[in-house]
Amino acid sequence: MAGVPDGYDRLWTPHRMAYIGGESKPADDRPGPGCPFCAAPEGDDETALIVYRGQTCYVVLNLYPYNPGHLLVCPYRHVPDLVAMSPPERAELIELTEAAMVHLRAAKAPDGFNLGMNAGEVAGAGVAAHAHQHIVPRWRGDANFLPIVGRAKAVPELLADTRRELAQQWGSDSGPR
Repeated sequence: MAGVPDGYDRLWTPHRMAYIGGESKPADDRPGPGCPFCAAPEGDDETALIVYRGQTCYVVLNLYPYNPGHLLVCPYRHVPDLVAMSPPERAELIELTEAAMVHLRAAKAPDGFNLGMNAGEVAGAGVAAHAHQHIVPRWRGDANFLPIVGRAKAVPELLADTRRELAQQWGSDSGPR
């Protein structure tokens, strides 16, 4: 009954409806402004949530993070997977993945990481036409009943705050590492 306490706390995450509804998901596989990974580098870093720009790839916060600091390394070029990348793109993707781990350790002290690339829609890629490597920081106890029972994930930090912290950490040295 409405208004009758039932013993449950409520975690309101209305921003997740955008992801569930497919908002910002490309309508097709073509490169250009319809692809979020092609569009991001065209904007300013703060608005686009870009943490670092390399020569062939850039690092951006995941708009729908699994955990605070969930980063993506994306080639600027619209390519579907690792095989389609040029050798310099593949090399920088790995270098920036390493750098992301170094900077996340310094800024957020995670206990571990999940790294991965979902190549193709059937493999779980939300944006299958534009390759992107996930770097997800993990902490002991960061998973609880919410993802399993409630199909929700509590992310206790605003994306703008995470971007600012990681961009400052990344900028505290002279190179990607």
